Amino acid sequence: MSAVPELRITLAGAERVVAEGTTYGEALQADGRSVVAARANGELRDLAAPVAEGDQVEPVAVDSPDGRAIVRHSTAHVMAQAVQELFPEAKLGIGPPVDNGFYYDFDVKNPFTPEDLKRVEKRMREIVKQGQIFSRRPVSDEEAQEELAAEPYKLELIGLKGGAGAQEDGADVEVGGAELTIYDNLDPKTGDLCWKDLCRGPHVPTTRSIPAFKLMRSGGAYWRGSEKNPQLQRIYGTAWESRDKQDEYLHLLEEAEKRDHRRLGAELDLFSFPSELGSGLPVFHPKGGIIRKEMEDYMRRRQGEAGYEFVNTPHITKSQLFETSGHLPWYAEDMFPPFELEGVEYRVKPMNCPMHNLIFRARGRSYRELPLRLCEFGSVYRYEKSGVVHGLTRVRGMTQDDSHIYCTREQMVGEIKSLLTFVLSVLRDFGLSEFYLELSTRDDSDKFIGDPADWDEATEALRQTALESGLELVDDPGGAAFYGPKISVQAKDAIGRTWQLSTIQLDLNQPKRFELEYQAADGSRQTPVMIHRALFGSIERFLGVLTEHYAGAFPPWLAPVQVVGIPIAEAHAPYLQDLAKKARERGIRIEVDASDDRMQKKIRNAQKSKVPFMLLAGDEDIANGAVSFRFRNGEQKNGVPVDEAINEIADAIERRIQV
Repeated sequence: MSAVPELRITLAGAERVVAEGTTYGEALQADGRSVVAARANGELRDLAAPVAEGDQVEPVAVDSPDGRAIVRHSTAHVMAQAVQELFPEAKLGIGPPVDNGFYYDFDVKNPFTPEDLKRVEKRMREIVKQGQIFSRRPVSDEEAQEELAAEPYKLELIGLKGGAGAQEDGADVEVGGAELTIYDNLDPKTGDLCWKDLCRGPHVPTTRSIPAFKLMRSGGAYWRGSEKNPQLQRIYGTAWESRDKQDEYLHLLEEAEKRDHRRLGAELDLFSFPSELGSGLPVFHPKGGIIRKEMEDYMRRRQGEAGYEFVNTPHITKSQLFETSGHLPWYAEDMFPPFELEGVEYRVKPMNCPMHNLIFRARGRSYRELPLRLCEFGSVYRYEKSGVVHGLTRVRGMTQDDSHIYCTREQMVGEIKSLLTFVLSVLRDFGLSEFYLELSTRDDSDKFIGDPADWDEATEALRQTALESGLELVDDPGGAAFYGPKISVQAKDAIGRTWQLSTIQLDLNQPKRFELEYQAADGSRQTPVMIHRALFGSIERFLGVLTEHYAGAFPPWLAPVQVVGIPIAEAHAPYLQDLAKKARERGIRIEVDASDDRMQKKIRNAQKSKVPFMLLAGDEDIANGAVSFRFRNGEQKNGVPVDEAINEIADAIERRIQV
């Protein structure tokens, strides 16, 4: 009797000998619950797949990013199975995992209702309890087309295999691999086929390996994200490694809903989105305008202190400018359509950098002028698809606190370090304190311009700066702008969500395209380095983030109304009006509520408006030249002298502290 052939693999850093035919699950002694897949030589594999000679094998834990994605993708399959069992006419689209969950698109006659989702979720729980086995099966293109002949969207995906489109719009979860595979869901008792889907995998071993899930909502979505394609119905869900983790996430969603800047913007009378203007075009009301002004005034002061020079550029330009900059071939889909004027094609500007290049080029420049730091509150317009427009955080018209720094190559690293320090200090002044950095670089695709050597130099300069900052650095391959790599500052808000805020981009390409030059110390003509910096990203987006971070309770220096004077009776109002005059002389934004409402109603109104301070006055306060000093959280100090109260408020504003 011949011996079973043996294979050598590496597991947990140690070499092991296993019998041929051993699966990754057996090698890892995985239970299919805490470990849901394997990583072999860097590639994710099903636990049921056999190991190969020389494999470097690692477990994929269910609570790891890859583990969660696999659980979510498997849950998407279960949802699609349930939908097709309940709605047999439904045609399958794409069902990828996404941040915090998953979705699947379906072509159905009528949109899903909330009652439909309840039925689907109930059937999903039955499928999970059944413990159906996920079984991978390679197929040829012809076999896949034959098996999925009734699924037109799957047939389209099969045609994309190996092409660039296979990596877009979630298609890579279906046809992104070297070969086509179908995953069969098998009855654990009989082995009979229950359902199947085109998919590259991997998946959890069985449906019982899905610990917790919940369907969230449904809505319309164009097939593969294009308005030219049919509109499908998308069901969104969430799935987690445990019920506790899912409950944490659902609680976070509840808290996020309370902080939704769109709701708070209406309640606090900050901004609105008139339908008459169009999607993604907000207007700021007087109170919102105060916050914007405070943000802009702060940035004007800080940038002036840091040696920036303010410039101004128009909202429209000839289209040719974006040919020169290189934006038009790469960015046209994100621009508003051109319009013609006097036989010349114009566009509204989606960015400010080309115009700043023209300012640099307007006259001869010397090395003595560098670094030259130009900045602008520039209004730009970008064509965001209606499906992604969201409040202030994704708009079509925005104001960028934009800056472009021109420096020598020798100044480049020092300028980037100084910029990052400046950026972090500004964000901290606005009450954000937890950060990490993301380094976006080029990949091997053809969506980038310029000399690879320039890219390498720029990338290394950014990486060096990021590492020296002491902050966590996360790589983002392929995420760079077409003209250069960037560092983005990712900030956590009060409930732990991460927002991409400031960006620092290093550009060695646009200066060459615009033929920018300066005279060096030796008399030669040299090309400057260009650094793009948007600190807020945009004022609109940053204000949306701050509104949610503070849940509308802005620190006093940003609050539209910093103080409300509340007379205990009508006779006490003149006393508070005199106090208000003194406070305004100190630059404090104060209102006196002289309405007919009772005092307790006035207090509730001020608290509802999230005003930081309330000053109450009655007979005893007036007799003593004092006020009752009440804070937003309900704490109160009585008998505070007027000057002392005003000084305390002014001090809180000046120090930009929260109360």
